[in-house]
Amino acid sequence: MNLKLQNITIGYSKPLISDGNMELETGDVCLIIGDNGVGKTTLIKTILGQISLIKGGIFIDNFNLNLLNSKEIAKKISVVFSKSEVPNHFTVKDLIAFGKYIHYPYYFKLNKFDLEEVDEIIESLGLKEYENFQLKQLSDGNLQKVFIGRALAQNTPMIILDEPTTHLDEKNKLMILNLMRNIAKNKEKIILFSSHDWRLAKEFSDKICLLKDEQLFSGISEDILLQHSDLTQPNLYKINSEFVSPQILAPELQKELLYSFLQKNFPKNLKHLKFTWRDGFWEINLKDKQENINNFEDILVLLSKHH
Repeated sequence: MNLKLQNITIGYSKPLISDGNMELETGDVCLIIGDNGVGKTTLIKTILGQISLIKGGIFIDNFNLNLLNSKEIAKKISVVFSKSEVPNHFTVKDLIAFGKYIHYPYYFKLNKFDLEEVDEIIESLGLKEYENFQLKQLSDGNLQKVFIGRALAQNTPMIILDEPTTHLDEKNKLMILNLMRNIAKNKEKIILFSSHDWRLAKEFSDKICLLKDEQLFSGISEDILLQHSDLTQPNLYKINSEFVSPQILAPELQKELLYSFLQKNFPKNLKHLKFTWRDGFWEINLKDKQENINNFEDILVLLSKHH
């Protein structure tokens, strides 16, 4: 699966973002950030074909989105909105199974294979004990998992979530963010989501799509944040108990971003490594040599070869 935004201009009577470019591949988790009103929801709705592009092209697996109808788009992209309407009298199993009907007429009866897949999704989301509960009986965190389950049942290669952690406490935010990353990596999907809690959400995203000053900036999360240092206040989040940090000699911002990047991609003991920030480069001391690197993408390549 590949999503490509090519020189897109989005908005209404007045453009919100002009000449934006971005590319995502299977397994990518991409976080959309930006101030209120800059176009985050507009971007999502444009990708979904709900708002027309002003200029440029959006391509899914090299198919031009403008040439796909809503049903064809729904077979490639499922969506979870932060303010989803909760259907009356629906159980957990009912709503998750409902995701299957994008592939069938509304009167169709789900077959044995479909029902088994719905059961597997319920089990994988830790919702088995709630499967016959009505939706309004659930906690906010479990309700959000059910809507994600419906998107999984839709069985699309890409899932878009608009503010999936809104109104959740920190424990449930971590649960949902972990779930999204696991889905992307283990079920080989693209996850694109927006969040106001981006300082925490960045810990789980591979890439960032930053909307700022009518421009779209995209790339490896830590590279984007380093290029826009006004965004961050240094803070080290410990999200992986297996991760042991290497020695990092750097200003607080660079240290935070490297720490974030390493524990996301290398959840293991890295105490034998040493990173020193010097004149815009990371000096990386490995067992047998020293490397000088100025971006996180090259660090990923280097450490993947050695680990």
